[in-house]
Amino acid sequence: MVHKSLLPNGTTVLFCPLRETEAVTVLVLVKVGSRYETKEVVGVSHFIEHMMFKGTRRRPSSLALTKELDSVGAEFNAYTSKDHTGYYVKAVKEQLPLALDILSDMLHHSLFKGDELDRERGVIIEEIKMYEDNPLMSLGDVFEGSMYGDHPLGWHIAGTIPMMKSLSREEVMRYLHAQYHPDRTLVVVAGNYAPSVRRLVRKYFGRRGECGAVHEYRQAPEKIREGVFIKEKDTKQVHLGFGTRGYPLGHPDAEAATLLSIIMGGTMSSRLFISVRERKGLCYYIRAGLNAYEDTGNFGIFAGVDLKRVELALKTIISELQSARRKGFTREELRRAKEYIRGKVTLDLEDSESIAEWYGKQYFFLKELQTPHEKLERYLKVTMDDIKRVAKQLLDHRRYTLALIGPLKDAKPFTKIIKA
Repeated sequence: MVHKSLLPNGTTVLFCPLRETEAVTVLVLVKVGSRYETKEVVGVSHFIEHMMFKGTRRRPSSLALTKELDSVGAEFNAYTSKDHTGYYVKAVKEQLPLALDILSDMLHHSLFKGDELDRERGVIIEEIKMYEDNPLMSLGDVFEGSMYGDHPLGWHIAGTIPMMKSLSREEVMRYLHAQYHPDRTLVVVAGNYAPSVRRLVRKYFGRRGECGAVHEYRQAPEKIREGVFIKEKDTKQVHLGFGTRGYPLGHPDAEAATLLSIIMGGTMSSRLFISVRERKGLCYYIRAGLNAYEDTGNFGIFAGVDLKRVELALKTIISELQSARRKGFTREELRRAKEYIRGKVTLDLEDSESIAEWYGKQYFFLKELQTPHEKLERYLKVTMDDIKRVAKQLLDHRRYTLALIGPLKDAKPFTKIIKA
């Protein structure tokens, strides 16, 4: 049973017991990410996440902070997405006070020293270059950039190299103070913890100051950009992202869309994997998947294909989309997709970190606390008619965005294939 608590300062806390483990995870989610940014500070959310590890008043350096966690064998990290930022520590249950102490210290008392800011600029610039050099890593960003254009959802989370060079400490701190408030914060404690956990959470996360002004993100564009977008790059294969607008978080057809994506390209026995890779040998990887935000989402097919046979690969993908829309699916395909989901959910939720993510993100965006069993029941209720209806909406390739990374110049051949 998951318990929810609201601290006096507005911070929400979820307590998720898991007695079949000797570990505990503390996950802190803050409702801020790159889609909350303006053009003047692109990449600042990610910059702040990095700086949280660079020293606090009591732990004045990155080494001082990480050494404490390393000394007890803890796992710790952070990430920035487009709609939230997460920080977590996973440790043996006896180290729960240390996990809470360090996360609280980082979030409330990080120093943001000028020299550390300048050093971290270089780190992030190298991170941006790493993604730029690796099409497999950057394909998702290029795809969403093509789809959403000059909109925060289309901007890269890490920002740009010129922006990283120019962001001032004053701009960083202004953004931090505007966004990091207790009413935008969720603390999740999952695992094997003692009853004293409630007192500890109040001690470390209950004393922070006033809630801030409501800060909303820019709404998703009414229309996505359809057509072909090429990022020229000297590569040995072409990486493509091919997809359309999907469903937002909490949409009634979310489960049906997930099952559809599994049937089309979610496994090594999926339709696209068999037709594009196994039968024709056109790629090494191909997959289909969904990405959902609060007000929009997207469905995409991603692949790295033979440089000389890109057009054939695209035609093969489109043929599978057309067949699925026209002929539908078998009951056996739907049954296998449901069993796949059952297995994935069961395996993915075996430890405290996964449990923290499961309940944390679910409550953060949907204000729900569905158990894995309840969620699986929703998948099991999906019918063949549901799948057919969703396929009609999501598999119409004529309304797709096609993003290509590779040594290509002319979009016309690909436009002709899509519109045929």
